[in-house]
Amino acid sequence: MRLHGKLKMGYYPLPANEANLISGFIGSSTEAFQALDPCCGSGAALRSITNGGTVLNYGIELDAYRATEAREILDEVIQGCVFDTHAPVESFSLVYLNPPYDFEIGEGKNQRMERLFLEHVARWLKPGGVLVFVLPFDRVYDCRGILTTQFRDKSIYRLTAPESDAYKQVVLFGVRRSRQERERLTDRAVIDGNWKLQKLTRVYDEIPALPDEADRQYAVPPASPVKLEYRGLPLDQIEDALETSPAWRQAQRITHAPKAEFSGRPLTPLHKGHVGLLCTSGLLNGVFGEGSERHVAYWESVKVVDRIEESGEDAATTVVREKERFSQRLTLLYADGRIALLSERPASSKKGDAQDDECTFADGPADLRAADAGYGDECLDPPASPCC
Repeated sequence: MRLHGKLKMGYYPLPANEANLISGFIGSSTEAFQALDPCCGSGAALRSITNGGTVLNYGIELDAYRATEAREILDEVIQGCVFDTHAPVESFSLVYLNPPYDFEIGEGKNQRMERLFLEHVARWLKPGGVLVFVLPFDRVYDCRGILTTQFRDKSIYRLTAPESDAYKQVVLFGVRRSRQERERLTDRAVIDGNWKLQKLTRVYDEIPALPDEADRQYAVPPASPVKLEYRGLPLDQIEDALETSPAWRQAQRITHAPKAEFSGRPLTPLHKGHVGLLCTSGLLNGVFGEGSERHVAYWESVKVVDRIEESGEDAATTVVREKERFSQRLTLLYADGRIALLSERPASSKKGDAQDDECTFADGPADLRAADAGYGDECLDPPASPCC
């Protein structure tokens, strides 16, 4: 998962229109039933899917802010990790599962989170209970071990909302098998079931789209109220108490040591090599100027190739020699949005020309240009002293 996704804790909510279409597949029930979303977010998806029934909605959410939002529309919400949450086996009538699309991070074999979440919550679904599973289409076959043996009457539809299409999402419906049904499964039936899952999810565009009108109904069995129990660490309380912890104050001197600052003028003028080292080490980065000329300066090392052409022994032969070296480049970001670059133009000469064979920044021309179209060389003035 990308860094942005990890910062969101893998939270990519189901679009509201898709949730409304999914709700059409859930048959109305006159008896009370219990529904669970192990990654409930704000709780809006589960509320839409179970709309119209006599239901108690349960949710589990890792993020404290989203858990607070979910408590406003769901009946019971636990803030914490689903793997630290426990519930009676075969207690829920419906489970809506839209887990993070990522790999677990552990010391042993790292598995997909879709499979781990399904393994953990499938046993909470009672026989005859309905599973609504949203995941990328190419991860359905990874979950075949649970889907084939634990669920029957499965159907798969492609989600067509732009947000869902970006992740090639599908929704899978299934009914939990009873223990007797699982025991009667033969090896051949399991192999055929796995092959059918692979066939249905082989090509994304060939999966039927989720219809506007449901073409089948899944009856939700009644169930009694469920007691969820969280046995994990209270992460938010630990975070709040961390600043007053003696252990944290000792470790903070190492993990959050203040950045070293240098000030004052050098005793003697700096050599151009000294200035170059200061530039590439980041000690000359910072904010400078006032008004419209206020800007952020950022230096970096870049590779420069000097190209020299020489005439060979034969007048028709040209020998090209290239030499690589490092130079510096300055990037300026102005307060009004202008971006300017100051870098060295690689030396290129022929033997015998007036130009030196090897041109350093102090000797050669500076390549003064703007990074964005619409700004010319006036975006940046060359420095008063050489920088390399």
